[in-house]
Amino acid sequence: MVSLKREREAEVDDDDNEDRVPIKIGRGRVVEDRRSRHCPYLDTINRSVLDFDFEKLCSISLSHINVYACLICGKYFQGRGLKSHAYTHSVQFTHHVFLNLHTLKFYCLPDNYEIIDSSLEDITYVLKPTFTKQHIAGLDKQGKLYRAYDGTTYLPGIVGLNNIKANDYANVVLQAFSNVPPLRNYFLEEENYRGIRRPPGDIMFLLVQRFGELMRKLWNPRNFKAHVSPHEMLQAVVLCSKKNFQITKQGDAVDFMTWFLNALHGALGGTKKKPSILTKAFQGSMRIFSKKLPHPDLPPEEKEALLVTEEYQEQMSESTFLFLTLDLPTAPLYKDEKEQLIIPQVPLFNILGKFNGNTEKEYKTYKENFLKRFQLTKLPPYLIFCIKRFTKNNFFVEKNPTIVNFPITNVDLREYLTEEAQATEKCTTYDLVANVVHDGKPTEGAYRIHVLHHGTGKWYEMQDLQVTDILPQMITLSEAYIQIWKRQE
Repeated sequence: MVSLKREREAEVDDDDNEDRVPIKIGRGRVVEDRRSRHCPYLDTINRSVLDFDFEKLCSISLSHINVYACLICGKYFQGRGLKSHAYTHSVQFTHHVFLNLHTLKFYCLPDNYEIIDSSLEDITYVLKPTFTKQHIAGLDKQGKLYRAYDGTTYLPGIVGLNNIKANDYANVVLQAFSNVPPLRNYFLEEENYRGIRRPPGDIMFLLVQRFGELMRKLWNPRNFKAHVSPHEMLQAVVLCSKKNFQITKQGDAVDFMTWFLNALHGALGGTKKKPSILTKAFQGSMRIFSKKLPHPDLPPEEKEALLVTEEYQEQMSESTFLFLTLDLPTAPLYKDEKEQLIIPQVPLFNILGKFNGNTEKEYKTYKENFLKRFQLTKLPPYLIFCIKRFTKNNFFVEKNPTIVNFPITNVDLREYLTEEAQATEKCTTYDLVANVVHDGKPTEGAYRIHVLHHGTGKWYEMQDLQVTDILPQMITLSEAYIQIWKRQE
């Protein structure tokens, strides 16, 4: 009975002993264990198996508390005390060096003393990269290639994201945002958002934390490998979107981007009136002129009578936007004389005509029809275009394969502004910085992205883990879906 009681006490005390390191006490002074700086097992560490991109939970108990990484095999285990999973693993496999994934301290098990050695700093930096203001300021000025521990060379920021199963629709959006400098710079410094207070039980802030961690990993110049797995980021997306966006099921990049922008804005404490880094970078404003139309089945006399009433007069409203949706002309139904379908092409300025203040378009709801026209009143520093390729009906999703011809630099949007805005806006010329492409069928296709590296001025194509350089002329031949444009300074 006594021995059983002692066993229970030992189990309870396990966690209390977590942070106790064997020390020597001499004349009332706490003396550091000599073994801390002379650990004989440091040469057993295998950096090539270390991967900190996955969820920090014990591989046996699936607990998130007190998780340690074994630096010899790369697996995660809970606890450090006697009978803990990490302790058992160290005895069973003679793996001695462990890293606490929360405190970033190194320990030797089963001897249970802390290891203090400057040669381990590269491991903690991969787990938790940090950036100084000087480092961040110089990111867009250098094009230096870095060599990862596995020998591959890479440019920070131009890094492949692992496609776990069918999450390439989210990968391209995350990669596009990681190359928007104001957004990137904000999330590279954790101090910028650490102090944001959220109501108790709010899970949305997890999105901010995981996005910040992903940004720092993508821009880490000291990575062990030249790619990153967005595992934790996507788990936060699944949780916060209530499974609307999943890792195992292909989604729509525009739907994901819309949700992500609004969710991140809200999680950062932003509202309609209170700005966040997202609204500062992407938010513009427009005027919407809307005119209600009589029902088409009504007799002509009734239509004329209704058009005179106040309800059917044109109404003007002001609205903000985070991105602009561009409508494509309908694709041809018939084949040409060679029995081949022509792939239609349209200039970017044709589809931008929607915002010139004159072009009217009919919008139908289930019971009312409206004629609307749009005119921009304010242009943001970074402008997002979403080219509407997919139309849904009751039976299936249809894709419009029309290719948009666009210049990569010097797109002037002054003519789409109101006269007052034209007088106040100094610069209205934009250059392309990111281009998301959808290839293949509507439900089965794959996504890839073209990104401009600011330091070298070169374009790169990223599709999951593959990163290749690409000629700017090739970008315009793709079926562009989302584009991010930067205003010239």
